[in-house]
Amino acid sequence: MTTRPAGIMALLVLLGGCAAGPDFQSPDPPEAAAYTRATVQPSLAPGGGEPPQRLVEGQAVPATWWQLFHSPALDKLVREALAGSPSLDAARATLAQAQQAVLQARGAYYPQLDVAALAERQQGPAFALGLLPSARHGLPVFNLYSLGPTVSFAPDVFGLTARHVEQQTALAELQAYQLAAAHLAIAGNAVSQALAIASLRRQIGTVRDILAEDEKNLGLVRDKFSAGKVTRNDLLTAETQLANDRALLPPLEQQQAAAEDALAVLVGKPPAEWTPPAFDLADFTLPGELPVSLPSALVRQRPDILAAQAQLHASSAAIGVATAQMYPSFPLSASIDTAALSATSLFDQSSLVWTLAGGLTAPIFHGGALEAQKQGAIEGFQASLATYRQTVLQAFGQVADTLRALGHDAELVAAERRALDAANDALDLQRLTYAAGRTDVLRLIDAERSAQQARLGYVRAQAQRFLDSAQLAVAMGGGWWDDPALVAGAKGEGK
Repeated sequence: MTTRPAGIMALLVLLGGCAAGPDFQSPDPPEAAAYTRATVQPSLAPGGGEPPQRLVEGQAVPATWWQLFHSPALDKLVREALAGSPSLDAARATLAQAQQAVLQARGAYYPQLDVAALAERQQGPAFALGLLPSARHGLPVFNLYSLGPTVSFAPDVFGLTARHVEQQTALAELQAYQLAAAHLAIAGNAVSQALAIASLRRQIGTVRDILAEDEKNLGLVRDKFSAGKVTRNDLLTAETQLANDRALLPPLEQQQAAAEDALAVLVGKPPAEWTPPAFDLADFTLPGELPVSLPSALVRQRPDILAAQAQLHASSAAIGVATAQMYPSFPLSASIDTAALSATSLFDQSSLVWTLAGGLTAPIFHGGALEAQKQGAIEGFQASLATYRQTVLQAFGQVADTLRALGHDAELVAAERRALDAANDALDLQRLTYAAGRTDVLRLIDAERSAQQARLGYVRAQAQRFLDSAQLAVAMGGGWWDDPALVAGAKGEGK
């Protein structure tokens, strides 16, 4: 008879690990072999002296992908942003919190040991302690002291603990991938803002050159007007052109100021206390080779897709948690106490009291709450699955848009270069004919306007090639898997 409870407890322990609920399987990678229906040409060679680019399929993006632009100032900026961003600090702290939740959940695998001490004053019969009630004096009043450890343990018979640990582990992975996504977003935004500043500085410089030409033309028209060779209308036209071109500067300067302020926030500094580098497009080298991951690899490396998959895993484990709560539990406990009427007698052998208990708790009727909880977990899994599919679709769409944009960028910069050359030739001709008195000022102003638009268009086309090259690296996941700190977080190391 004495061996039966021990045998039952051993059986319960051996049954642990039979986890209820579904076992998670990662979704199959998409069958798509390409990102777009139209074939994207690997060679992006605009010609006309513009630098060519080449898409390299199957090549991984490096962790420090921004170094492809060969700008020491940009590299320093991105590292400063990654080191000083409060957003990354928050993501790291959230990951550490999630990792501690995993350790907390794993604690249920082990027995819980506590110690309890008690001192109280009572009145009443105390036969067990050797006191007998006295008819003369009534029930005795006495002090009672107790001290001893208590051990409790709940065997994980139906996998409630295992599924809870699995769920918390998946949520910790989710936070690790969100940290990688935040890391990628900070680097991508820093590069984008730096390129925007460089583009705006070049556009502002171009507009100032145009203003200098406008002022020169206005002086020429004024001289001719003073000599009676042109009408006042020609003079007003030249003044209007100068005024209109001056109006181009404030919006560009405002955009540059906004980009500089955004860059200061990215590096974790107040805009009034930090000055960004004076970036110029000439400081950057357009990447000659652009890595392009295969679609099947993209789903295993983009942090937003991996985060959605981790959430899907957590939702699957939540079904197991809800299922296991519908089965019985078998709590076990044991204690050894000493109880005495005086503190000095607590450690006498005669004061020892021990207990060993095993229980069974089985849900019978909960008003449908447990079944609803399980069904809710199933619906949550379906929602997470739909979110995962949508995340994959958005990622593929982003890559497709960027690949198409790079092809169009090459065509655009070539067209803008031809337009600029033609506009400059036309402007030179108009200046010569106007100086010779063979044309009016309106034709000259029109030629200058065309040349102005061509210059600004060419600068924007150049900047767009840089921006889309950076965007492709971000769309491919940014190579975070080569960063040891981010990989350690994704693997749950350091918990």
